[in-house]
Amino acid sequence: MSLAEIDTIVPPPTDGLRHDWSRDEIIALFAQPFNNLLFQAQQTHRRFFDANKVQKSRLLSIKTGGCPEDCKYCPQSSHYHTDLPAEKLMEVQAVLSEAREAKDGGASRFCMGAAWRNPKDRDLDAIIAMVKGVKELGMETCMTLGMLTKAQANRLSEAGLDYYNHNVDTSEEFYEEIITTRTYKDRLDTLEHVRGAGMNVCSGGIVGMGEAREDRASMLMTLANLPEHPESVPINLLVQVDGTPLAGNDELDIFEFIRTIAVARIVLPKSFVRLSAGRENMSDEAQALCFMAGANSIFCGEKLLTTPNPEVDADDALFDRLGLQPYEVCPSE
Repeated sequence: MSLAEIDTIVPPPTDGLRHDWSRDEIIALFAQPFNNLLFQAQQTHRRFFDANKVQKSRLLSIKTGGCPEDCKYCPQSSHYHTDLPAEKLMEVQAVLSEAREAKDGGASRFCMGAAWRNPKDRDLDAIIAMVKGVKELGMETCMTLGMLTKAQANRLSEAGLDYYNHNVDTSEEFYEEIITTRTYKDRLDTLEHVRGAGMNVCSGGIVGMGEAREDRASMLMTLANLPEHPESVPINLLVQVDGTPLAGNDELDIFEFIRTIAVARIVLPKSFVRLSAGRENMSDEAQALCFMAGANSIFCGEKLLTTPNPEVDADDALFDRLGLQPYEVCPSE
C-alpha cells in the first residue's frame, strides 16, 4: 500500500479534528502495514506536538480498596479476593506531601484516584482541599472518583480541578463482559457532566482484556466522536492481578498495543495520549515505539494506584537514551 493510498483511507481534515469516524475507517487504520501506520501517526503527532517532549504525571491512590463495582480487571473491587485491604481516604496533608515529592521528581500533573462507585458529598470538602493544595504547588490537578452528579462536577470545577478522569474502558459492545454494576451510558453521562462543568476530560481505556480489534476500534471511535475530544487519553495495557477474573488471560501482542497507540494518535490528534498501565512489563524498545506512535504522556513513580510502574530513575535513563524531555508545564490542551 502506497502512502498516497493511506491518505485516501482517512483524508486529513482542515483543522485536524473529526467527530464523525466510522468503525470501519478505524479498523482500516489498524490494518495498515505497521511501518505505514507509525509513519502516519508520527506525521499527525508532529503537526500538533513537539515530537521529543513527553508529559509526566504522578498518580496516587488517595482511597484504596473496598470498591463496590465489579470491574473484572480491578484488584480494588470488593467482589474479588486479592489480599488488598480497604483503606480510608488519606489525610489532606499526607496527599500534599506526596504531591511535593512528585513535583520534585519532574511531574507536572498530579492525579488522585479513589476507589469509589461515586463520591459522597461529605467527602468533597477534603477532596477540594487536596485540589487547592496541589494547585498551590504549581501543578495541574486530576481526580478520578467514579461517577459524578452535575452538582459534584460543578463543585470540583469551582475548586479549580483541571482534569477529571473517567475511562470508557472498552467498546460499548464488549463492556458488559467486563462490568455489570454500571452501564456504558453511566460513564458517558459522567463525561458529559465533567465537560458541562468546564473541566478538561481525561478518558481512555484498557486493552488486553480479551476484546477483539473491532472493540479497540469501537472504543477509540467513541472517544473521537464525543462533541469535544478528551484532552488526555490514557491507553492502559491490562496488568493481570491474581484473584481478579482476568488473571491468566492471553496477553495482548505488543505490536497490537503499539498499533492502538498509533490509531489513537491519528483519530485524536490534539489529545495527550498517555502510555499508562503495563509499562512495567514493556521493554525499552517497546516503549520507544509507543513514543514514535504518538504517545506523549506517562505516569512516573513506582506505583499506579495498586499496580507496579517503572522506577523514576529507569524512566529518566530511558528519556536520556531517546533524547526526550519532560514538559515542565503542559501546553494548552
